Amino acid sequence: MHMLINGKSVDASDGAVIDVINPATGKLVDTVPSATQEDVTHAISCAQKAQPAWAAVPVHEKVDILLRFLDLVHENHESLAQTLCAETGKPIVEARAEISNIPIAFRAFCERAKHLYGETIPAGMEAGQEHHVLITRREPLGVIVAVIPFNFPCDLFDQKVAPALLAGNAVVVKPATDNPLTLCRLTALLNEAGVMAGACQIVTGRGSTVGNWLCTAPGVNAVTLTGSTEVGIETARHAADHLVHTALELGGNDAFILLEDGDVDLAVEELVWGRMYNTGQVCCASKRFLIHRSRVEEFAKKAVARISSLKQGNPADEDTQLGCLISEKAASKAEKQIELTVEQGGKIIFGGHRNGAFLEPTVIRDVPATADVAKDMEIFAPVVPIIAFDTVEEAVQIANSSKFGLCGCVFTSDMKVAAKVGAALECGGVVINGASFFRSFEMPFGGYKYSGIGTEGVMSTFDEVTHTKTIVLKNII
Repeated sequence: MHMLINGKSVDASDGAVIDVINPATGKLVDTVPSATQEDVTHAISCAQKAQPAWAAVPVHEKVDILLRFLDLVHENHESLAQTLCAETGKPIVEARAEISNIPIAFRAFCERAKHLYGETIPAGMEAGQEHHVLITRREPLGVIVAVIPFNFPCDLFDQKVAPALLAGNAVVVKPATDNPLTLCRLTALLNEAGVMAGACQIVTGRGSTVGNWLCTAPGVNAVTLTGSTEVGIETARHAADHLVHTALELGGNDAFILLEDGDVDLAVEELVWGRMYNTGQVCCASKRFLIHRSRVEEFAKKAVARISSLKQGNPADEDTQLGCLISEKAASKAEKQIELTVEQGGKIIFGGHRNGAFLEPTVIRDVPATADVAKDMEIFAPVVPIIAFDTVEEAVQIANSSKFGLCGCVFTSDMKVAAKVGAALECGGVVINGASFFRSFEMPFGGYKYSGIGTEGVMSTFDEVTHTKTIVLKNII
């Protein structure tokens, strides 16, 4: 696989490559270029040159181009899904679903782009402004670097690239090192559909080098990044040197709260959706399970029974429900986090074993509220730490004790209590009677505290990728 720079499929200028390994089998899937700083500089230069011409393309023509891209995605749907499955370890059923999200997202952003009207402030709306009319318009930021994580590469490509292009920006995509192949193909398809050379490019390589070069380049006007909090903070520091706009969607340690009157059976089903999907590698997955002490026994027993029925195996098999983690390194890290949680008082009642990149779904009981996982230790794996509480106030206090504030959820039959808890939780989104793993393309998605800056979604991303200019018609009346 190659990078795409200025409309051309290219290798790294020094010929260096990175192996892309199937984490489930350990076999080589393909290689990608390991970009040099010269390659990065060239890509940004090409983006700067292309951006004004791309911005001048009428919105309706941009929309037509992106709809042609969707036709190409449809033609290549199964091949794209198989690539995503192989390089990520994502079950093939989930990989197909992620490819199917592309038209949902792109069409929604296209519809929104065609209705981004300016506003008019008529004369006389404030004292002293009786003769002036003010008109607003949206203008692109310029060159945007889109840093995309491994866990949902296509979904995040949709969220970042579609609105950026529709707003008239040029985009340089930086995919994750472990699984860049599907995004390389999608970028090529956008160019094939008619996005002009230089307006949408992809540069591959390690985040520590290529990512840093992209995020510190003076020719970049904005960085939109989904990733770890540590990388987000580093990116914000670099961006400050050039006052570059940043939109950061970072880590999370979402609280899953089951109150005394909550539906345990529903909660267990939502646990499977909200913690086991993508083998637990979800930023807004429920990661801390705060269960009312009177329901812990029932919840734990039913959770183990339900999780034990899931089939973990080769992600390419049609009946696989749980795949592997993105790498053996990631699985080893999660294994160590499980061990630490046990050292701090937790008791494993299901799972806990690792084989290469495969980690068994794991349920841990009796986790104290003082344990690392109960606060700031995010486990990116199918792990269910159960923390007991006695009162609603205690549950909220434990939930808010984390430095993260991405999402949260609460299960209760009392909607007044649900509303109270929802308002009290310090996070960007709260789900009532459902797991916190909920993200529609329409909604603004983002977190509080160390979970990020800004929001993404059809409702809000155009605010992140455009300037608002005011044109004053002075003394026009």
